[in-house]
Amino acid sequence: MGIREDMPLLARHEGVWDGSYIYYNAAGAKVDEHRSRLFCRFLADDVEMPYHQTNHYSWADGRTEIREFPGRYHDKRVWWDNELIKGSAWEVGQDDHRRSVMLFWERTGDPSLYLYEMIQLSDCGTKRCRTWHWIRNGQLETRTAIQEELVTKDWKSLEL
Repeated sequence: MGIREDMPLLARHEGVWDGSYIYYNAAGAKVDEHRSRLFCRFLADDVEMPYHQTNHYSWADGRTEIREFPGRYHDKRVWWDNELIKGSAWEVGQDDHRRSVMLFWERTGDPSLYLYEMIQLSDCGTKRCRTWHWIRNGQLETRTAIQEELVTKDWKSLEL
């Protein structure tokens, strides 16, 4: 079986997502906010890296950033190991009621920091929410709340 068959919930995330990220410190104060456009792609012709995500971020002050996350697939997980993160994603829940994808990753070069992410996809497949918990030296440092809506399933129709 392949990535789409083993991770059917993640396969439903394929497409282009627009949203916003809001960061809160451990005390609950907002410390950052930005807009996002994510391209989630499954590349059938790339056996080594069948999952690829491109994140476009933009801030109100005009700053922009683009990050690439090609992922390997094995053991029913997507795995990342690049200059920014090292970790994996997997689906949780009963087979016929899966709604959550979990991720664990560490920041490359910073062993004191790790992160857990939970992604919830709506039953209609057009909305999702994500939360990140950033843990440094065993203590909560930051929470990130992300709200997104599907722009199109046809990621090839929009420019990366």
